[in-house]
Amino acid sequence: MIYETPNLVQVTVKINGEIQQIIVPPSKTLLASLREDLFLTGSKPGCFNGDCGACTVIIDELPMKSCLMLAAEVEGKEITTIEGLSDSPVQRAFIENFAFQCGYCTPGFIMNIQAMLNSVKNPSPDTIKEWLESNICRCTSYEEIEQAVQEVIDKYPSKY
Repeated sequence: MIYETPNLVQVTVKINGEIQQIIVPPSKTLLASLREDLFLTGSKPGCFNGDCGACTVIIDELPMKSCLMLAAEVEGKEITTIEGLSDSPVQRAFIENFAFQCGYCTPGFIMNIQAMLNSVKNPSPDTIKEWLESNICRCTSYEEIEQAVQEVIDKYPSKY
């Protein structure tokens, strides 16, 4: 951190492959900073206490709920948001399998599933269900979401 006062902190972070510097109050969440300072609005505010997963991003390869993190905590880290996964196999599979209805929770699901696929080779159906437990959807069936994940695994067996 280069710039620091009692009221503001400068944070340097790599987001979706680009180095960004943001100046934020120490109490500002990562979710608020992504949306308000960087205009990356794909991560959605939902419960604000880490239960729903709508705000999930990938930080240093791990899925994290951005409503639970302070922007100041990501100094020097690498973050991927849904905007950084444009046209990913997971997004295409969600569309092809109608794995959403209103779509509000979809970015969080996609980020969490992408993190799982990056870290777990050929996940079992039980592993997929376990990873999906950290996201909540009130509109659609989890069956379509599970089908979308399985489709990605089946289409790209050497990658996932």
